[in-house]
Amino acid sequence: HIATSLPLPSERDHLRPCIDLIVFVIDIKSKFSLKNVEASLAYVDASFFMGKVYFLVTGVGRVNCCSIETNAVCKLGEAYCSPVLFCELELEAIRVTTAQRLLRVLQICAGLVPGFSALSFSLLMRNSADD
Repeated sequence: HIATSLPLPSERDHLRPCIDLIVFVIDIKSKFSLKNVEASLAYVDASFFMGKVYFLVTGVGRVNCCSIETNAVCKLGEAYCSPVLFCELELEAIRVTTAQRLLRVLQICAGLVPGFSALSFSLLMRNSADD
């Protein structure tokens, strides 16, 4: 399911499936994108930040067109203890790889991968990004 911002409309709460993962997409070429994500974060339960929230930053292939500093997004990830993934969706190979990666993360967050929890996987990703 895709939403442009939070909170989600309450009129369909009874039809909404369990939410296993939230991926906030930030277009590095749009300051509005970052502001929208920052405003939406207030509507996420604190327990979700334990491995079930990711930030996906798109448009990183065009450094000269950036409106947002990558450091600002990295600080957001640190503040919310959530991994930040950078990608360029205009390149098909990277788009496919990113989709596969997010699908695997979703499987882990939904409890479909034995031996991995969302929190342990999130910590593993954060530690590998720090190296």
